[in-house]
Amino acid sequence: MRRFPWDFLLTLLVGLGLGLGYAWTISPLGVIDSAPTALRTDFKDQFRSAMAASFAANGNLPRTEARLNLLGDSDVLEALNSQAQRMIASGEFTQADQLAALALALENKNALVVLPTSTPDNEIVLEPSAAFTLSPVDLPFEVTETPEAINTTIAETQNVETQAVVINPTPRPTQTSVPTLGTPFALIAQDTVCDTLFPDGLLQILVFNSSRRQVTGAKIIIAWENGEDQFFTGLKPEVGNGYADFVMSPDVTYTLRLAAGSDIADGLIAPTCQTPSGGTFLGGIKLTFQQP
Repeated sequence: MRRFPWDFLLTLLVGLGLGLGYAWTISPLGVIDSAPTALRTDFKDQFRSAMAASFAANGNLPRTEARLNLLGDSDVLEALNSQAQRMIASGEFTQADQLAALALALENKNALVVLPTSTPDNEIVLEPSAAFTLSPVDLPFEVTETPEAINTTIAETQNVETQAVVINPTPRPTQTSVPTLGTPFALIAQDTVCDTLFPDGLLQILVFNSSRRQVTGAKIIIAWENGEDQFFTGLKPEVGNGYADFVMSPDVTYTLRLAAGSDIADGLIAPTCQTPSGGTFLGGIKLTFQQP
């Protein structure tokens, strides 16, 4: 009977153990320059937040979109909006607003705003300031003492009538300036918010300019049947420079607009939301205005 090769098996196990120890502890494999698609879910969220902050700072949409595509998301807009909702639930409002603004910019990237242009008409008005009397022939002439006209007298030896030609000076054309008028804000989104973390009946307003940056100091006018109130964006910079809010009373209909000119959001009533356990509570509304 042949003897079992215990020495060979022992040598194999010792070599395997030494190899694993060297690979795991002495010289582990280091991952360098890996693709963003290989990141974990939480690291991908940090990558999107960094891209949203970069876009809020420089407004370079093509570069931001190219970097987001490196994550390999099947739907970039859905990924941004989902992360924004998660951050709102966790109280990170500033980053949530930046993600929402980036998603809005990507959604409207193909929308072109054509501003009317006009070419000023340069009207030249010729007003005579001096009259010159010229001779039809090239003969010596006399200059009168009158500064308004130069009379040329033909020599007496020639019987030629004097003809008067009036030359009107041409003034320099001036360009008519075209005034730049402010563009009203458009109501681009009106969402119902059912979140128990927010106060009951909270009306949230976000205001963006044409560069998709939040506008601070925007005056907001809200009215109801027996009253009216005014408030401004930017009073809560920890939430956002273009953010403002108002607490609605139950069963009261409100109308809201921006003082600088905007679409009117009317029929605003605090919605009734339902909890997972079957209870009800007073929800809120989120309005988003943007300048075209």
